[in-house]
Amino acid sequence: MTAEEMKADGAPLEGADITPKRDEGVLKVVKREGSGTESPMIGDKVTVHYTGWLLDGTKFDSSLDRRDKFSFDLGKGEVIKAWDIAVATMKVGEICRITCKPEYAYGSAGSPPKIPPNATLIFEIELFEFKGEDLTDDEDGGIIRRIRKKGEGYSKPNEGALVEIQFEGRCGDRVFDRRELRFEIGEGDNYDLPHGLEKAIQKMEKSEESVFYLKPNYGFGSAGKEKFQIPPDAELQYEVKLKSFEKAKESWEMNTDEKLEQSCIVKERGTQYFKEGKYKRAALQYKKIVSWLEHESGLSDEEDTKAKSLRLAAHLNLAMCHLKLKEYSQALENCNKALELDSNNEKGLFRRGEAHLAVNDFELARGDFQKVIQLYPSNKAAKVQLVTCQQKIREQHEKEKKMYANMFQRLADKDLKSASTLQTSHTEDEEMKDEQNGVEDKSEVDTEA
Repeated sequence: MTAEEMKADGAPLEGADITPKRDEGVLKVVKREGSGTESPMIGDKVTVHYTGWLLDGTKFDSSLDRRDKFSFDLGKGEVIKAWDIAVATMKVGEICRITCKPEYAYGSAGSPPKIPPNATLIFEIELFEFKGEDLTDDEDGGIIRRIRKKGEGYSKPNEGALVEIQFEGRCGDRVFDRRELRFEIGEGDNYDLPHGLEKAIQKMEKSEESVFYLKPNYGFGSAGKEKFQIPPDAELQYEVKLKSFEKAKESWEMNTDEKLEQSCIVKERGTQYFKEGKYKRAALQYKKIVSWLEHESGLSDEEDTKAKSLRLAAHLNLAMCHLKLKEYSQALENCNKALELDSNNEKGLFRRGEAHLAVNDFELARGDFQKVIQLYPSNKAAKVQLVTCQQKIREQHEKEKKMYANMFQRLADKDLKSASTLQTSHTEDEEMKDEQNGVEDKSEVDTEA
């Protein structure tokens, strides 16, 4: 669009009204069609080039001039309203021109010094790419969300919240699960939901409708799901509507009696998960006990005794879960926490010994197993592990002896070689000296002749 076109006195503003209110606040003209069928959704990271003008044709900004594309999260209020509305209608490769009234741009304040108050703006935007929001803690792309419809408010379900969802699960083009379900976050495994979906639901707002893409390790993993005919290492897609939820009480919202009562409940739940081989699920339950009771103060003697007993059980059980999951540093940490509460605890000492043994700290492991046997002479498992430790220590010593013997032998061989080289060098020097003397004698004879 030329400056003359923009300046044309009385020229009507062109374009289709794309505002939700149909108030002609944002008008769009497609300059070049894009490709594909999908447009960006709320929360997507979008990448664009743009140029912005005032109505009089003055250019106030351009990513093209900077040769630097611009990226932002759509629908999160990171840009003016007109952009959030317009870019959501575009396809990759599309170029469009939008005309934005002040209330969809910078309003009565403007954006000094380039944009005056109550300015109508014109932008030309090219969309290069968009991608969904990564919900994983490590940003490994394992859970990607694309929001079809924004939810209400800012509150989200927490661990233990009671949620009501409507969902459809797909593997490739096949729908394998379609249900309405009411369940407690943390219990999804009992309803054949992958743990990645539960994690995703905790990021949703009430009435939100989203599509989630799960990598295998956030879906049904290498085992697949025979019930749904999901093969191993399959990627999944879920369309979910969060109809309602009731948040579980946070620690600060519960009094001491509630914390002790809930700790007993989740302890039993964790034990059930452990028996079923669901060690990560079990660990989540035991961690709740620690978070609720670890810093609780002002307890009566009876409450303090009960709280310590629950914390001790939680740390011991967490240590066992981490041992099963081969997370040995966390196992050691929980054993040490348990032994702070009861320094001679049989399970704490034994499990710490197992963790030390697993990471080849044989001396430390032997110390723990010896203490178990000293305090609990009938513990046969500790005796077996002690024999294993002693065998490992002997093997380690033998290995070290051989290593040092080989090292000393190499040093001796090196010294011998150096001595031999030195002797050879000395002999060669003597021979050279004799030859030089012979030459000198011959020279003298020749001169005399």
